[in-house]
This record gives sequence, structure tokens and C-alpha cells, in this order.
Amino acid sequence: MNVINILKALSNEKRLQIIRWLKEPDKHFSSSHCDVSKDGVCVGLIEKKSGLSQSTVSQYLSQLQQAGLIFTERRGQWTYCKANANLINEFIKELKVMI
Repeated sequence: MNVINILKALSNEKRLQIIRWLKEPDKHFSSSHCDVSKDGVCVGLIEKKSGLSQSTVSQYLSQLQQAGLIFTERRGQWTYCKANANLINEFIKELKVMI
């Protein structure tokens, strides 16, 4: 876990918001195609909710993934995202120790 990379990824308000949404997907997303808690959230739903362009959302998700904060999985033509709850919890514990 690289704390600095995680802090950088979370330093953008929209990326932080996306993590909040993905941490509690049932609260923020609904889909008739899948169970968002179990299967993840389709990138298209994140784009729609955020109001950002596809390219911006893609870039933000890439940064979150590189920091280890989310998992992404390609299924056919769709990409689904889930929060990496274990890493997020580890990060919070580490931050408490550091500060």
C-alpha cells in the first residue's frame, strides 16, 4: 500500500465522491441488469451520476485503480467497478497511526 498514491488519488473531489459511492453502491446506484453490491457498478452508471464525460470518468477510475482503491472487471462490452474495502480500511488505520 502506497499511502502517498492513495492520498493523491483522493485529493480530487470527484474521485473522492466516486469512492464514497462505490463504498455503498446500494445507496447510490440501482440497476436492473445486476446486483451492484455483488457485481459492481457499471462505469456508465458512474458517468451518468457524476455528470462527467466518459473520458474524464475513465481517467479518474484509472487513477483510483492504480492506487488500489477500486477493482475493475470487464464483462463483455461493459466494465464494472467495486471499492477495495480491505485496502480502504487498511489505509484508514495507517493514516490514524501516521497522524
